Amino acid sequence: MHVAVLLTGGCVRFGSQHRVRCLGNGQQSARRSAAAATSLGNHAGWLRSTSPHRARAPASRGAAGFGRCRRSGRPRCGRQEPGSVNRRDRGVNRRDRGPAQRRATEFVTAAAERGVVVAGACTGTFFLAEAGVLNGRHATTSWRLGPAFRARYPLVDLDTRATLVHNSGVATAAAAFAHIDLALWLVRCRSLALAELVARYLLIGDRSSQATFAMPSVLASQSAEVAAFERWVRDHLTEPLSIREAAEAIGVSARTLQRRTMATMGLSPLAFANEVRLDEAAHLLRNTSLSTDAVAAAVGLCNASSLGQLVRQRRGSTLRTLRGEGVLRAGVARSED
Repeated sequence: MHVAVLLTGGCVRFGSQHRVRCLGNGQQSARRSAAAATSLGNHAGWLRSTSPHRARAPASRGAAGFGRCRRSGRPRCGRQEPGSVNRRDRGVNRRDRGPAQRRATEFVTAAAERGVVVAGACTGTFFLAEAGVLNGRHATTSWRLGPAFRARYPLVDLDTRATLVHNSGVATAAAAFAHIDLALWLVRCRSLALAELVARYLLIGDRSSQATFAMPSVLASQSAEVAAFERWVRDHLTEPLSIREAAEAIGVSARTLQRRTMATMGLSPLAFANEVRLDEAAHLLRNTSLSTDAVAAAVGLCNASSLGQLVRQRRGSTLRTLRGEGVLRAGVARSED
């Protein structure tokens, strides 16, 4: 299996380094261990040229992975129509209209047409969408980029809760460290046993969802109306939710609010309000000693059972897991003084 990693100018290298390290570890592990039924003959090419057409195209059984962003952390992608994305997302909206980016998207299109598996993570998913290979497909990207991606590529079925989505020769992954999940998926395509071995060596756990990390206030900031709605919901968390009352309070109709939240978040106003409730509930569960019933009441739900049902529906988790996991707690040992 031959793997080519395409990088363009201005790329932040740490994500791609992790991807190549994972693939390289797979190659070494396959040579050392009898646990893998087959070896991974991996050639991870660092194609740093901003002229991707100069690179040799991978074989039809190979895969090409794409990931790129500026050192400032703002995403950069290919062509765009003026005004097609909210102007607040300047990195996506105003950058990279040059020939190098056009060649990158053409490279992706040509590879996909030859039957090559193509994959991208974080801002790299924008290259796949620009190339048209995600149209009509289920895909993911960084939750932070969801509003811009959704506005720009309405033909893509975007799910920003997922960390990794793969179907019919195309794979997409979430933010920077999801590069690791993407690389491990490529190894898994060749050998399940080898993928498990690599995961153990690199301490890669199950991260099937990025929903826990998403911040509603950041996503809402892409639209003035949605941001106002998010603030209104937080100010009235303990009260029964009335979409009509909320819309009137922020100066729009209920129908306009529905359109804005769907366009920005891919969610109805009620579903987005529940995301805000979950965000606040998760904070209280992790950082206070309040009972689950008290937490439920603090976010406007009847009882712990209602909160637990919402957590299962939207996070695929439980209240106990949510209380104990914490974004920064995994693997941290407490030493005795």
